[in-house]
Amino acid sequence: MKKFDRQYDLFKDNGINFSGENSHKDIFIEKKVIKEWQEKIINHQSPIFKTGYKDVNQFSLFESSSEELNESFNPADLTPLPLSFWKWPNAMHEGPAVYFVMDKIIDSDKNIILYIGETISAEKRWKGEHDCKRYLSSYSDCLQKANISTKLNIRFWLDVPIKTKERRKLEQKLIQTWLPPFNKETREIWATPFTSQINS
Repeated sequence: MKKFDRQYDLFKDNGINFSGENSHKDIFIEKKVIKEWQEKIINHQSPIFKTGYKDVNQFSLFESSSEELNESFNPADLTPLPLSFWKWPNAMHEGPAVYFVMDKIIDSDKNIILYIGETISAEKRWKGEHDCKRYLSSYSDCLQKANISTKLNIRFWLDVPIKTKERRKLEQKLIQTWLPPFNKETREIWATPFTSQINS
């Protein structure tokens, strides 16, 4: 991650306007600035989407080395669900999972991964409070104000270790590979105002 050590100065003061004390509710980011921010993430993630994530067949991550695994893994191949999936009467996915919150950039037909998380219980993780839900709300509001279409979704990967420690190792490998902007480990890399203004 050394090449990403410096924080991008993409979001300068003249690109973001705030009003009132509740600035996170009244953020306006210019369309050009948002598109440039998205493009930087696309430029990093697109080659990985094309080749797939190659580190999944390290059998030490999984309970059984006899389990047959794909040579590569691509989150775009997982079934997209609306972020409100947890309100459905029947759970679509249950048990341990790594999940990917993604947005489809309409005018470029590209996906970006905004957040990667892990859970012992896929059917329950998205209920209640979650930092990422607040960031997504701010992100959606900013895009709507800038007249940019968004197609947010969440995808669950269930072929993951049952043991929490091993699943978290896998989650961290995925985060370090994809560098999703809403994970705390990577926020400064992308100078993400959708998170910084909520936390200020």
